[in-house]
Amino acid sequence: MTTDPVTLISPPRSLPRRDPALPGRLAWLAVSLLLLWPLLVLTEFRPWQMLEARSLRVTAHFLTGFLPPALNADFLATVARETWRTVAIATAGVSLALLVAVPLALIATASLSVSSLAGRMAAGPFAVRQATRALMVALRTVPELVWALVFVRVVGLGPTAGVLAIGLTYGGMLGKVFAEILESSDAHPTRMLLANGSGRLQAFLYGLLPQAAPELTSYAIYRWECAIRSSVVLGFVGAGGLGQQMDSSLKMLAGNEVATMLLVFFGLVALADAASAWLRKSLR
Repeated sequence: MTTDPVTLISPPRSLPRRDPALPGRLAWLAVSLLLLWPLLVLTEFRPWQMLEARSLRVTAHFLTGFLPPALNADFLATVARETWRTVAIATAGVSLALLVAVPLALIATASLSVSSLAGRMAAGPFAVRQATRALMVALRTVPELVWALVFVRVVGLGPTAGVLAIGLTYGGMLGKVFAEILESSDAHPTRMLLANGSGRLQAFLYGLLPQAAPELTSYAIYRWECAIRSSVVLGFVGAGGLGQQMDSSLKMLAGNEVATMLLVFFGLVALADAASAWLRKSLR
């Protein structure tokens, strides 16, 4: 006796007409709005004031000063030079940050500790790792803009202050993320190498780095892209580059020059984004 295959198929269940999780989501949304409202009041966030007649007149008068963009040859040559300087500040700053971040990340990575092979890490290495993590917190706590203000007073106006500011702040950021990436990698090959007499650097190069290299490189490239944007902001406090030139044009009320630099900056960020995307794709 054969069984009709149609009878083996269970009848379809009727789908609910509404999302069963909707009440919970609405409740969380209401709670979030109730918590957010005092913060908006405290910060005096009133975007509707931009739509008032007086604000619209001031905005229109300000924007008309940006047209047409300045396109004379001498100014374009200056912008090209400062744009190249901006890229150089970002690249040198990230390079300095890597010199700071890589040793700190290796020290902070627990899987590279020989004393932890027997179980609990010894008190001395544990204290060193905690001190290293505290140093990385201190470096990234101070924004690069504050570091730039400090270094402008120390070394004077120019790109050196921007490079040092990016190097210190990004060194703390890169070190923290690099350590977390290494910690999340499979520690078994590294521990096997250490248990068989390998040095810490060899264990890192042959145990952790092959696993984490794409992610480490991807984040470093992303930080280089962020450094290009930061280097423009640092120029407003005298750290050189395109930002310093933009600050000078704003002070002289030369809106057409500012418009040209904004267009160049837009192209620079788009180019950096395309370059970073291409590098990430090539690493896969």
